[in-house]
Amino acid sequence: MSKELKPITFPMEKAIFYIFPDYCKGCGLCKEKCPNGVLVWSDKLGVYGTPTVKPKDEDSCIACNICEMVCPDCAILIERIRQKKAL
Repeated sequence: MSKELKPITFPMEKAIFYIFPDYCKGCGLCKEKCPNGVLVWSDKLGVYGTPTVKPKDEDSCIACNICEMVCPDCAILIERIRQKKAL
């Protein structure tokens, strides 16, 4: 029987942040490399019983994708929200 891995979703101003707790080992690399210090430790535990991360608020993330790129376990997915240009 396969286990369905579901993300925890955080809608933000510029992106939708997804964290997959079943992949996250709580290494903190994403938190360390975030240029705006957006990520904080969460109450949700990851695969090894260590805390996962979450964004601290909705508007400080710039959707740079650095956290997604540095995660060694592919536990983070950033889906950018396209802004409509004013005419």
